Amino acid sequence: MLTIRPSKDADVPKITAIYAHHVLNGTGTFETTPPTEAEMATRRADVLGKGLPYLVAEEDGQLLGFAYCQWFKPRPAYRFSAEDSIYMHPDSRGKGHGKALLTELAKQAEALGVRKLIAVIGDSANAGSIGVHRAIGFTPAGVIKSCGWKFEKWLDIVLMEKALGAGDTQPPKE
Repeated sequence: MLTIRPSKDADVPKITAIYAHHVLNGTGTFETTPPTEAEMATRRADVLGKGLPYLVAEEDGQLLGFAYCQWFKPRPAYRFSAEDSIYMHPDSRGKGHGKALLTELAKQAEALGVRKLIAVIGDSANAGSIGVHRAIGFTPAGVIKSCGWKFEKWLDIVLMEKALGAGDTQPPKE
């Protein structure tokens, strides 16, 4: 049975391994050198230190993926907008696990007062990430052409957005 839960310190090695796979083999991230476990632990601590969710999906004791959100920009006017990140183990893609994980991340972000969730998806050919975001209600917001260079080619980024809660229909509660 699929379980989605807050990440733990003990998850960092598996989170690091999943992310390293994407760094070395994919264009969903524009990093080119996999971060160490210590670096991934620091990044996770930063997210959690801001009171934001950092979740994992697991089934039968196997970590299948992780997702978190980070404030979109540091300036105060952006305080109701967050950027999501989601990475799945290659064996778990296409099974609905990413959709469940991203759905829960959006739910938790909304509970924290986030009104806009933003996806900055590496590579316009990244059908998996674009598809999972579309499946939970993200809509296209634009494409920035040829802004990343990885694997000896130029890559676009796809911007998608999802309103949470009341979105922009009423002022946020401060």
